[in-house]
Amino acid sequence: MNERSSLHRAGLPTALALAVAVVAVSSSASLIVFAAAPALAIAFWRNALAAVVLTPITYGPRRSEIVGSSRRTKVFAVLAGLALAVHFATWMPAVQLGSVATAAALVATQPVWQGLIAAAQGRRPSLSGWIGIGLAVAGAAWATGADIGVSRQAVLADVLALLGGLFAAVYTALGERARTELSTTTYTWICYSTCAFALAGVCLAAGLPLTGYDHRTWLAILALVAGAQLLGHSMFSYALQRTSATTVSVLALLEVPGAALLAWAWLGQEPRPAALPGVALLLAGVAVFILGATRATRPAVDPSLAD
Repeated sequence: MNERSSLHRAGLPTALALAVAVVAVSSSASLIVFAAAPALAIAFWRNALAAVVLTPITYGPRRSEIVGSSRRTKVFAVLAGLALAVHFATWMPAVQLGSVATAAALVATQPVWQGLIAAAQGRRPSLSGWIGIGLAVAGAAWATGADIGVSRQAVLADVLALLGGLFAAVYTALGERARTELSTTTYTWICYSTCAFALAGVCLAAGLPLTGYDHRTWLAILALVAGAQLLGHSMFSYALQRTSATTVSVLALLEVPGAALLAWAWLGQEPRPAALPGVALLLAGVAVFILGATRATRPAVDPSLAD
């Protein structure tokens, strides 16, 4: 699979979309720390409010697109929303139960799962592609200072973080399939709506409060909606029409240094000097993957679906 040529063929708009997405999702961790609300409740609101924002420009004007798309495509979009909900429901508790550094490193295994999914679909990454994935994941682990715990709670947190990485890969792979017919706006509306409904059920079952937050928390949630959700996840979804899920997953690892820089500037969490070689290794892995992967076979799509 040629991640390099598929990304090259995608052109400047896709490269810019991916750059915006990485910057936007890099703000997520700091905003979650800043907000005084349960993590799953935050995940619900970021998806629910994003779906509300997209409804006026999707359900009415694009209703014919929803009705006219194949049942298979709509199923892929709904399943992507459910996978996104499972990602949030595993990754966020992992951060609370264990260390943020270890959870971040383990969820960064997403490209490995993505590569395995691509291989199962007959689009196996090349040797250099796998080397790039390995270097990038190792760099993310080094940069975050992963320290696998041995207590029961730490083991549970580690398992949840790994599942978070796995379901992030499933979400991206399903989105890649749905985006062959659906526009970015329509796909993300279906996906975020499904995710919000699923997370609402989890929050209600767990007795988590969905209201009663202070102004600072609501501002953080709104910032998450505008940034990490509408610009971050949506721009990644936009890119899925023009490049592979594996490429998107590898580039998403650039969130690790981005989040660290933002936490340093905003929260005063100065990066450890020992983390810098890890960041360099991560960047080298991304470069090796993009420059050295073999040619990807992407399904033909209608360029009009880009909006």
